[in-house]
Amino acid sequence: MSRELSLAEIFQSGYYWETKILLTAVKLDLFSSLNGNPCSSSQLARDLTLAGRPLALLLNALVAMRVLKKEGEVFKNTDVAQRYLVKTQEEYVGHLLLLHDAEWENWGKLEETIRTGISPVSQHVFETNPDMGANVLSVLHRIGRESGPSLAKRMKLNGAKTLLDVGGGAGTNAIACCEEYPELNATVFDLPQTLVLTEKVIKKVGLEDRIRTTSGNFHVDSFDGTYDVALMSDILHYQDGEVNAKLVAKIYHALSDGGQLVIKDRFLDPTGTSPAWTTAFAVHIMVNTEHGQCFTTHEALQWMTDAGFQEVHELEPCAVVQGTKKKDGGI
Repeated sequence: MSRELSLAEIFQSGYYWETKILLTAVKLDLFSSLNGNPCSSSQLARDLTLAGRPLALLLNALVAMRVLKKEGEVFKNTDVAQRYLVKTQEEYVGHLLLLHDAEWENWGKLEETIRTGISPVSQHVFETNPDMGANVLSVLHRIGRESGPSLAKRMKLNGAKTLLDVGGGAGTNAIACCEEYPELNATVFDLPQTLVLTEKVIKKVGLEDRIRTTSGNFHVDSFDGTYDVALMSDILHYQDGEVNAKLVAKIYHALSDGGQLVIKDRFLDPTGTSPAWTTAFAVHIMVNTEHGQCFTTHEALQWMTDAGFQEVHELEPCAVVQGTKKKDGGI
């Protein structure tokens, strides 16, 4: 049984101050400016043409947040800031934080959304700012490279020859699956602007002979050929349930008899109150997409059952579901 929050914890949950302090520092690229160049706030203000006193307050807050260090009057990056928040670093994650900053105004309209039931946006920021989308996708790819191999193992694709990665982004999971199963070939299906990055990533890992890309909108365009396995990773929450049900049925017909569909997403439990992070993510999706929402695993399993999949089950709680197409191809 979980304990109730204290008053202090309620206040802490209501503070957005530190969030905006960090996002502003990333937007101003302060950490890159301090890369190999520890300096005072006044010097940094001159270098970046910023107001001295406000910048000093921001830097001091970042020290208290343990993102920066301060020795005398000199500020410098902590190890974690140096590794993840300096633009020239290979593991830079600032693009993802810049996305959160770009969504700040939408979050400010949460009350209006709750009152009216209407999202403040008609297009996701990736559609209005493709460059940001590509940058964020590259960060998510680096993060996904850590979890991709374990997902590939859990999918148990021994014997499968072809994989369709629907909305596969940078090809992260397709790469992980091909690395885990030497006999597997994959197709990444996504929008043409996304596949510019995908093709670079595939070439970088040397799998261009086993992973091909096909451009299109998976809601309206057909999937060429038939596949032994289809994967849908983190795409359900961008549209409503009716659209997702149609997409699952469409993928069913693109699978060979006995083929498998694996769906990975951020699912809620039956009560809608867990996992905690996903409950907050569901609110985030509500104010940052026109029709998106988070679903329960039961809903995803029902879409699969309605489409004709057998042996439908939860592969990982609130994360991955899997189903098998009837061997006779019937529904």
